[in-house]
Amino acid sequence: MRYTQQHDGDRVRPVMKGYKMMCCDCGLVHVLDFYVIRHGRGHKVEFMASRDNRATAASRRRRRSTSDIPG
Repeated sequence: MRYTQQHDGDRVRPVMKGYKMMCCDCGLVHVLDFYVIRHGRGHKVEFMASRDNRATAASRRRRRSTSDIPG
């Protein structure tokens, strides 16, 4: 799976369920689910994060295979 490159300070508009986010330093992938909760007159956003071990392993394999190529 390809991930969109983000930079510090960039805004992201994720999907509500199953949004995958990968750390650029270590390749760790998390799946995020967002929830919008009514609170008084306004709204609050909550999210739940869980590690995606399979996607993490794949990203680290891909990173290792490309870094082995002498440049």
